[in-house]
Amino acid sequence: MKIYLVGGAVRDALLGRTVHERDWVVVGADEQQMRERGFSPVGKDFPVFLHPDTREEYALARTERKSGHGYGGFSVHAAPDVTLEQDLLRRDLTINAMAESESGELVDPYGGRADLDARLLRHVSPAFAEDPLRILRVARFAARYHHLGFTIADDTMALMRQMVEEGEVEHLVAERVWKEVSRALTEPAPDVFIRVLRQCGALAILLPELEALFGVPQPPKYHPEIDTGEHVLLALRAAPAELPVRFATLLHDLGKGVTPEEILPSHRGHEVAGLPLVREVCRRWRAPKQLAALACGVCEYHLHCHKAFELRPQTLMKVLRALDALRRPERFEQFLQCCEADARGRTGLADRDYPQADYLRAVRAAAAAVGPEALMAQGFAGAELGKALDRARIEAIAAVKKRHQESDKDA
Repeated sequence: MKIYLVGGAVRDALLGRTVHERDWVVVGADEQQMRERGFSPVGKDFPVFLHPDTREEYALARTERKSGHGYGGFSVHAAPDVTLEQDLLRRDLTINAMAESESGELVDPYGGRADLDARLLRHVSPAFAEDPLRILRVARFAARYHHLGFTIADDTMALMRQMVEEGEVEHLVAERVWKEVSRALTEPAPDVFIRVLRQCGALAILLPELEALFGVPQPPKYHPEIDTGEHVLLALRAAPAELPVRFATLLHDLGKGVTPEEILPSHRGHEVAGLPLVREVCRRWRAPKQLAALACGVCEYHLHCHKAFELRPQTLMKVLRALDALRRPERFEQFLQCCEADARGRTGLADRDYPQADYLRAVRAAAAAVGPEALMAQGFAGAELGKALDRARIEAIAAVKKRHQESDKDA
């Protein structure tokens, strides 16, 4: 029995990055031997075990053979006679197909170290084409390592295009797609993930609502970049690296893809037009409910945020209610972050001020400070209490608006 550190831990150590988790491959052993050493089996489809002390994953060396479509369409062979080189051959990229022996020796049969030095994402073998999920993984690695100068090898991109053309991407299940998308959106360059999917043709299948935005014009006065798809990618890059914020930012302008051609480059009503599209994406990818709620809120109300200074106190209160801002301050903060990313995701405007966010924070705080206790003491109850509470909160918002207008005059 020989044990090797494999995959991302080897790759990131060579890149000088922090190693967060370690995976191991065991060569020359079977399931019974692993159990005898105290390892606990956890893999349903693959022979994977947890170490009795560290709880790290140890997998028996295995080979795979294509037996159907999609991620699960494989037959797996794990036996003591499977070599380390055979196990590494089934991996996606050469930089992920390296191993380290217990003595610290690098095992690199497919040129992963050279590709690391060349900053190249290259597939290990033609077997790459057997798993369409690898298209998303390559796009995700491109987003993660873009700042280090990594690019995708031409032959790998050509293979990814071929896989898309042959319909393999259509067999991906929602859970696997969401897992890769959710990880990719928190990488340093999430826009690169989308660009790679566009380049190989996968975006048109996985997210046609976003693909439809590229080439759609916007008014140059507000959007110097003009192209709606490019604006979304700029906004995505400007957004904080939190999944809810970036996911909502990614979907915020889907309505512009269905704007009637005769009114372009205006996109009047795109917020409402985008809502069913956002809901469909969330349903198709089975996005968590809280993320879906934020994405819908940003889609419908991001223009209200941009125009916050122009809104009447009654309208501001309506927006707070619609976004459930008083009960969910964390989500409201995420909403503001999305709107700020939208405002800054424009050519030449990445560093612009966005005072609307602080203004709406003050508006929310003023409304939240008004509780029902004093009104109940005055005798209000039931529906009348609700109306009185609403009026009191609108008055508090009006006071914030007045202070803002006065400070503007003084300035």
